[in-house]
Amino acid sequence: MSSDGFCANSIIVDMLILAYVKNFKTDQAFEAFERAGDYDFKLSVLSCNPMLSCLVKESKFGAGKLQKAGDVVEDMKVRGFSPTVVTYNTLINGYCKKGRVGKMYKADALLKEMVSQKICPNEITYNILIDGFCKDENVSAAMKVFKEMQGQGLKPNIVTYNSFINGLCSKGKLDEALGLRDEMLGWGLMPNVVTYNALINGFSKRKMLTEARGLLDDAVKQGLAPNVITFNILIDAYCKAGRMEEAISLHDFMLDRMVCPNVSTYNCLIGGFYREGNMEAANKILYEMEDKGLRTDLVTYNIRLDALCKKGESRKAARLLDEMLEMSIRPSHVSYNTLMDGYCREGNLRAALNVRAQMEKEGRRPNVVTYNVLIKGFCNKGKLEEANGLLNDMLEKGLIPNRITYDIVREEMMEKGFVPDIDGHIYNSSVNS
Repeated sequence: MSSDGFCANSIIVDMLILAYVKNFKTDQAFEAFERAGDYDFKLSVLSCNPMLSCLVKESKFGAGKLQKAGDVVEDMKVRGFSPTVVTYNTLINGYCKKGRVGKMYKADALLKEMVSQKICPNEITYNILIDGFCKDENVSAAMKVFKEMQGQGLKPNIVTYNSFINGLCSKGKLDEALGLRDEMLGWGLMPNVVTYNALINGFSKRKMLTEARGLLDDAVKQGLAPNVITFNILIDAYCKAGRMEEAISLHDFMLDRMVCPNVSTYNCLIGGFYREGNMEAANKILYEMEDKGLRTDLVTYNIRLDALCKKGESRKAARLLDEMLEMSIRPSHVSYNTLMDGYCREGNLRAALNVRAQMEKEGRRPNVVTYNVLIKGFCNKGKLEEANGLLNDMLEKGLIPNRITYDIVREEMMEKGFVPDIDGHIYNSSVNS
């Protein structure tokens, strides 16, 4: 084949991969990339970077996609065309989004690799890593990256500061977070809605609602437009604190500001009213939500299931579970476990076991919480042998008992003179966990 033909084929494959990517056919794009390697076609970053981006985005659905993305970068180097800063930023972002210690270590290693390849990291590279470490609650590691960024002569921007503020707020270091906001202002960087959302969330989680509300008012004074996330954070905090009048007042303020409540807004309010036993107000909010054309979701149903079960109305809750299936909303482990717990509290163990059977039929394997609920239910009815059988069943399925399991066994079995026949598994697992 002539060199012109060879080049033309490379361009065609480049265009083919790009077409696959634009049509969200990532697997076909990856296959074309691999076949191009078999024929020694030289591709370009114009097709490889977008394909890499798609593989990284899809990695949240399975670890294999992220591994494929890493393989693409290695193949690019072997085939003689250098990855760019965009290539590395894409891959680093994938590992940072995955979180966890091992993934962040890999992301940091990629930064070192790109520097060794004489590819200069930019502000985006450092911001991705700083955000990843902060979300991993490793602010000290983020600070090291920040200092390296400054050492490269790169200036932090609002994205950098927002990542740090969010990380500090997550760890409850609110004074330090406010200090960074002031530092931003000193550099001429104006806090935005993301900055305020992080701060409001930090104060709300510490139940410092006066300060959180003050931050909302300050954001408005600064000419910022609080969004649905801003309001949801505060409404949720007020609902959890049992301050429903203030939650409703915020809901009304939200409407005055022309910010449309979403399903999460209504879920917070519904849950708040249910917790204080105000079923009428909860149902009123539910109807308002439906009138606005918003569909109840899994969280809405789980809140309602929990409320009914706590009221001792597990049969009504069971009908709600059937309604979920009719609405094509797949019940979660929380849904089934909540209903089982409701039946167990009422002493209806047969119904609880039927729920477990239904759960398994729908493709949900019982988890540790499922067994904890059932074991406690049987213990409360004095059926300790049956509870012991469930305990062994859990162990045989390879589930690791947690601290709650251990407490149930100790309080409901051993302290009542019943020694479970489990060969010491529960003690060892609990201590190790």
